[in-house]
Amino acid sequence: MNRNPNDLVRYTASERANHWAVGMSFILLALSGLAFFHPAFYPLSIVLGGGVWARILHPFIGVLMALLFVMMFFRFWKLNIITPADKEWLSRVKELVDGDDRNMPEAGKYNGGQKLLFWLLVGCMALLTLTGIVIWRAYFSDLFPIGLIRFSSLLHAAVAALMIGLIIVHAYASIWTKGTTRAMWNGTVTRAWAKQHHPAWFRQITGGGK
Repeated sequence: MNRNPNDLVRYTASERANHWAVGMSFILLALSGLAFFHPAFYPLSIVLGGGVWARILHPFIGVLMALLFVMMFFRFWKLNIITPADKEWLSRVKELVDGDDRNMPEAGKYNGGQKLLFWLLVGCMALLTLTGIVIWRAYFSDLFPIGLIRFSSLLHAAVAALMIGLIIVHAYASIWTKGTTRAMWNGTVTRAWAKQHHPAWFRQITGGGK
């Protein structure tokens, strides 16, 4: 694929592969999880081959997503440390949603909203992994009291619902901000996009924008 030499590299091929592997795992888990949640969603179990196979494969795919997410965490956690500027960004997010970004603090590679989303997803993944182990009946549930298993089942479902909501917000924001999705498709963004949405990052990687 030919790239414009003036574009800026935002994500490497391995970072994009990691992101999409987590994303595809999440989709399979979300659909099969909904199939377990309510009979109305049961037809969704077909994504993993039907009810029996869905019950077998769902936790294994969960382990895969957790491992892939850990890889992504170590790639990006330092870039997502929340700073005072990020807190100010979050306090002004309504202005941005209303279309006025004049008073928004300059963002680095990630803005305050992206950083908050990152840490919420980290928390969700940790809870889903821990509760998933407790309720994985084929291997671990005999190790835990029934009360903890029942509580973990409820918590697992609630956190999964929250994570589905967060991912929907993530997808909507990437589409809403024109030019963002191409970063995860081919790894690059235009200089104009970087300068408008992440000016501090733009200066950092261009040596002051020269």
